[in-house]
Amino acid sequence: MVEQRVIVDHLRIGYEGLFNVTELYQMVDSFFREKGYDKSEKRNIEMVKPEGKYVELELMPWKKITDYCRHIIRIEIKMFNIKEVEVDRNGKKVKMNSGRINIILDGWLQTDWENKWETKPMYFFIRTMFDKMLYKSYTNLYEGLLVENVNQLHTLLKSFLNLYRY
Repeated sequence: MVEQRVIVDHLRIGYEGLFNVTELYQMVDSFFREKGYDKSEKRNIEMVKPEGKYVELELMPWKKITDYCRHIIRIEIKMFNIKEVEVDRNGKKVKMNSGRINIILDGWLQTDWENKWETKPMYFFIRTMFDKMLYKSYTNLYEGLLVENVNQLHTLLKSFLNLYRY
């Protein structure tokens, strides 16, 4: 069975104001492509309401580190009351979106994700001993890399949203 440990738990970003939804999607997509993650979209909901659009998006991209270990970053984006507005920027009219965004980031480290060490009880025991004694330094290294990636994404999202503050 896959052992899954939460390394980064509920790193949050809240923003209300002007932003561009398509640029936000492209920025997140390019970040994961640049870091070598494979896409996995778990949920994509869009509802049109009288006060504006409601969009809910959950992505769970993953990256194979070794045959034994992989990173999963969960990003949940909820957008409320999204309306299209025109903004005058440097003398040009630009279409943007106005509304509220909540973003939650989680980071998980999965070990034995291919279930190679679960076939027999003796293998499970050996795997546990390796994890606790010999493989601990590698696991700590992989945890640090995951924390670094999640923090980079968090910083990138915050700086992207702060670009649109007027």
